Amino acid sequence: MWRAEFTGVRVCVSAIDCVVGSWGPWSSCTSSCGIGSTERSRQVSVPPRNGGTPCPDLKQRRGCFGNNAICSTAKEVAKILPNSFKRNFKDPWRRPHMLMKEEKASYCVHLQVKQASAACRLKLWTARLMRETAVCVECQSDAMAKSDRCGGDGLRGTRTFWSAASVPGCHGSWIRQFSSERCQCPDNSFLFV
Repeated sequence: MWRAEFTGVRVCVSAIDCVVGSWGPWSSCTSSCGIGSTERSRQVSVPPRNGGTPCPDLKQRRGCFGNNAICSTAKEVAKILPNSFKRNFKDPWRRPHMLMKEEKASYCVHLQVKQASAACRLKLWTARLMRETAVCVECQSDAMAKSDRCGGDGLRGTRTFWSAASVPGCHGSWIRQFSSERCQCPDNSFLFV
């Protein structure tokens, strides 16, 4: 308690300390795959007055590790080549008696490049992989795994990684925008290997 004097009148004023409520729940992790953060907060119930104790922290933050079911897909690194390597050609050496494997329909993945290493500028076909450039990458039958998809074809809205198969040191990251079934990417695009 402290006192103040105003023209001979004494007034006693009590200090009021800050009072806070309980902590709220922790937010979900900011990363669905890998290292992220989570936070929680609380509200001031009674603000401090007259020199009372100030309020303690109202927010807390801590690290977290997101590990959703999609994480294994997000960790795959796509291997790519220019689409001049298209595999849908007729092999003149193929013999009719050789076993033909079933062809699956190809699909296209449209991605936004987020990062590309300096080594990508060394070749004409990888120089097109510039930051914030939209690219189309085709997944053809030969490149598909047993799951009928190409490894590293990305997750919508999640940054994933790629590497140019024939250019050492050329790699980067991209974000999948959308995909199209039964399609072919235009010329000057790319293929999953």
